[in-house]
Amino acid sequence: MSAIQKVVATPEAAALIKQLKMLHGELMFHQSGGCCDGSQPMCFQKGEFRTGDSDVLLGTLEGSEFYMAADQYQYWKHTQLIIDVTKGRGSSFSLEIPLGFRFLLRSRVFTDEEFEMVNNNSA
Repeated sequence: MSAIQKVVATPEAAALIKQLKMLHGELMFHQSGGCCDGSQPMCFQKGEFRTGDSDVLLGTLEGSEFYMAADQYQYWKHTQLIIDVTKGRGSSFSLEIPLGFRFLLRSRVFTDEEFEMVNNNSA
């Protein structure tokens, strides 16, 4: 069985990430527990958002690190996060907004076996 990833991108989201990298260089993502658009995945130029001890690195999307607030991760740790994209403008500072898109979060619950593998790989 291949390694289970905590965060993945749909093909559409991956294509947008590649486009944003061409425009802005290296990127990073952060998923906070804020309300409204603050709870959507946010895309920044790498280093533009300061992460700290209260953030968890979940993995990478097209080579770009994806972080989540630790308290938010406690709610999502049983799921695989699927980053998707939709047309429309969110009201955030995320880099895709001026292009008329916004990232969104979908998820699927890990099987018991997958959850065990994810936890063993995180240690």
